[in-house]
Amino acid sequence: MTKLQVGILGTGSAVPSRVVTNDDMAKIVETNDEWIRSRTGIRERRFVDADTATSDLSVEAARKAIEAAGITPEDIGVIIVATVTPDFMFPATACLVQERIGAKHAAAFDLSAGCSGFLYSLSCAVPMLESGLYKYALVIGAETLSKITNFSDRSTCVLFGDGAGAVVLGPTDAGRGFLSFEMGADGSGGELLKQAAGGSRNPATQESILAGEHYITMAGNEVFKFAVRILGSAAEAALAKAGLGKEDIDYLIPHQANVRIIDAAVNRLKLSSDKVYVNLDKYGNMSSASIPVALDEAVRLGKVQENDLLVLVGFGAGLTWGATALRW
Repeated sequence: MTKLQVGILGTGSAVPSRVVTNDDMAKIVETNDEWIRSRTGIRERRFVDADTATSDLSVEAARKAIEAAGITPEDIGVIIVATVTPDFMFPATACLVQERIGAKHAAAFDLSAGCSGFLYSLSCAVPMLESGLYKYALVIGAETLSKITNFSDRSTCVLFGDGAGAVVLGPTDAGRGFLSFEMGADGSGGELLKQAAGGSRNPATQESILAGEHYITMAGNEVFKFAVRILGSAAEAALAKAGLGKEDIDYLIPHQANVRIIDAAVNRLKLSSDKVYVNLDKYGNMSSASIPVALDEAVRLGKVQENDLLVLVGFGAGLTWGATALRW
C-alpha cells in the first residue's frame, strides 16, 4: 500500500465544571497556595462529581473534535482512548465511547502508558492511517484522576486534575501532518509512579483498600529528575528524526506536570515563552489528557497557525516518554 500523509483534522476537549483552588486544597490537607504555586505552578484544577466517569468526558471531547474535523462518527475507522482511569478494567472505555457517539464502524481499544498515553496512542493510530487500513482515527486522552487520588497525601493530591482531549486524524496534504515520533520506556522506574492494587499482582481486597493501595503513589523527586532530563531530549530526538532542529520549532506543547519541568525543557530547546503553551495553572496534571487539552485550547485561541511546526512531548508512569513533530 502507498503511504499516506496523516494530520490532525480537528480537536476537542472537556473539563469538569467544578474548580478546586489551592485554598480549597488547604482545607483538606496541610498545604497552602504559595507552597503549591512555587513548587508546581498550579493554582487550581478541575474535579468530576461522583456520577461522572472517564467515558463521559471522552464523549464530550470526541464530539467536539469530530465536529471540528467536519466528518461524521460513522466515518471513524478506529478509536483509541489513552487512560489510566478507565470506567472499568473491561470493557475498554473506547468501546463505551464508540457506542455513545455512534461510531458503529470503528474498532476500539484503550492504551495505558501513564501521562505519555496520548502520544503513544498517536504513534499507534498514525501508521494505521498511513497504510490505508483506516481513513480516520479518533484519539482521546482522558482521565478522572480525582477518583484514585489520596487526599491525605499532600505530596500528590495537589498535583492532579480531571479532563479529556481528543483529536481526529485523517489524510492531509504532502509535507503536512506527522513527520516523526520518538517513543521510549524504562521499566526499571516502574516503582516510582504507580497504583499498587487492583491488578493481578495485588488484586483489590478489603485490606488493600484500607491500606490505600488503590491510590496513586509517586516518588516525586526521582520522577522530577527523570522528567527534567527526558522532556527536552525526547523533543530533540523527534526533531532529528524529521531532519529538523530546535530552531525550527514554532510551537511546543508539553505535558503539563510541573512548571519547573517545562521551564527546563524550554531552556534546553532555547525557546521564547510565546512559543510554548502552558495551562498547568488552570488544570494541574491531567495525565494523558494534558497534551490534547492544551492543543485544543491553543488551536481555538488561534495560537497555532497553518504550516507551524509543532512539537508535542511528554513523560509518564512506566516510566515512559514520547514526542512527535508535526506540520500543522
